[in-house]
Amino acid sequence: MNVICIEEKAFFTLMDGVIKYVRSEMEPIIQDKWIGKMEAMRLLRIKSPTTLQKLQDEGKIRFSQPEKKHIVYDRDSIIEYLEAHAKEPF
Repeated sequence: MNVICIEEKAFFTLMDGVIKYVRSEMEPIIQDKWIGKMEAMRLLRIKSPTTLQKLQDEGKIRFSQPEKKHIVYDRDSIIEYLEAHAKEPF
C-alpha cells in the first residue's frame, strides 16, 4: 500500500482543479426540447403511463405526434406545468 502526503494548500488546489474540470465537462450537455415517454415520466416523477396520457389528453402538457405511434413531449411545457403547481413556502 502506498501513501501520498501533500500539503493542505496543494490538496485544495488540486480539488479546485478537479471541480472546475468536471463542471466544464458538464456544461456542453444540451437538452433536447422534445423528449420521449420515459424521460417525460421521469421529469414529472410519475410511474404510470396512464397519468402521462391523462396530462396529455387534458392539454396540460404539450406533445407532438410526428408518426402514428410516435409521441414526444415538450420538455419546457413539463417544466412550466411543474412550476405552475409549485407551492411557495410560508
